Amino acid sequence: MARDDLIEDWFVLTRETMPALAAERGRPVRLDHCFQRILLDNAVGARWRDRIAAPAYRHATDAQLQRALELGRAVVAGAQDLATLNRRSLEWRGKRVR
Repeated sequence: MARDDLIEDWFVLTRETMPALAAERGRPVRLDHCFQRILLDNAVGARWRDRIAAPAYRHATDAQLQRALELGRAVVAGAQDLATLNRRSLEWRGKRVR
């Protein structure tokens, strides 16, 4: 997939698809930057800013962006649990997780 297509897919997924589904499914995470944080953190296995310069969409490798997209698509399909991914992301950031 071309880089421009990866970036376009990234923004459609995190700015349109996931927020719309979150509202529909009554999920507490609803903002695009929160979805981006969760997916990127889990794609790199750590706080994304420790591995990727900001802005992430511009500096992530194709493989990192593709992995984040795969995770997001799995969330949309119901094959991946967003709450689990969010907890993991928050733990990497030293946040208290309930």
